[in-house]
Amino acid sequence: MKTRITEMFGIEHPIIQGGMHYVGFAEMAAAVSNAGGLGIITGLTQGTPEKLADEIARCKDMTDKPIGVNLTFLPTVNAPDYPGLVRVIIEAGVKIVETAGNNPAQVLPFFKDAGVKVIHKCTSVRHSLKAQSIGCDAVSVDGFECGGHPGEDDIPNMILLPRAADELEIPFVASGGMADGRSLVASLAMGADGMNMGTRFIATKEAPVHENVKKAIVAASELDTRLVMRPLRNTERVMTNDAVEELLRIEKEKGADLKFEDVIEQVAGVYPRIMMEGEMDAGAWSCGMVAGLIDDIPTCQELIDSIMAEAEAIITQRLAGFQNA
Repeated sequence: MKTRITEMFGIEHPIIQGGMHYVGFAEMAAAVSNAGGLGIITGLTQGTPEKLADEIARCKDMTDKPIGVNLTFLPTVNAPDYPGLVRVIIEAGVKIVETAGNNPAQVLPFFKDAGVKVIHKCTSVRHSLKAQSIGCDAVSVDGFECGGHPGEDDIPNMILLPRAADELEIPFVASGGMADGRSLVASLAMGADGMNMGTRFIATKEAPVHENVKKAIVAASELDTRLVMRPLRNTERVMTNDAVEELLRIEKEKGADLKFEDVIEQVAGVYPRIMMEGEMDAGAWSCGMVAGLIDDIPTCQELIDSIMAEAEAIITQRLAGFQNA
């Protein structure tokens, strides 16, 4: 299948594995890229330029296909060494970067000069247009369904994607609620040039996370996520667990007086305990409503092959059948 995204990134299938904290390691990215999609290493999980350089090198030992690096720009007191991370990405010869969080304008000139394509994650049409105006090559449009940070507008993809298609000139991929061939065909129908999957890729054989995490996703329904930190205007969609329910209780109790410090125990530094050690009640971890569509743990190759086969069948049989009826 050829789209503007497959052409831009030099990939076989219009499927991207989004950058995910403590998931986007070399094993994950290489497995997705080897299966014909675009695998992404999560830069901030590595933390330092040296560790990121090692992870990219490790990934390149596992695949000769295109890979990307996610670089999330956070408002933080102790900022990561962003100039060092940018330098390492360029020096390693990575040609695709997924940016997220704050405006990436300050790093775009360096990536442009090095021939690196930048796709920026956005949760609204206005942010997508801003990304286009500052020179991003593509955007990933995240609907309200997505795991992680869905923004504050609460617009689901049935509305957000066609709106993005109406306004944007650069290509975009759909993100949030993406799981299978139906997701891909629906995204293409609404104007996207591919899809980005996060939660679905965690529930794969190669995902380098604890088996408890994969089992939790398979066991969950579409009703098992919660929105936390909404009063702080830093909304995050997470899988429910004891820590999350306690967090929501604190939010309700504190009301308008809520401060980040009040919930820091439930959200700060919990990812290694959850993803690596399988402590499923350690704190809040990002998960999309799409968990309700996930009921197996295939290899990345099996997953992507099944998505593309299902998408082709929908387009050539089901939809064509309506036209020929």
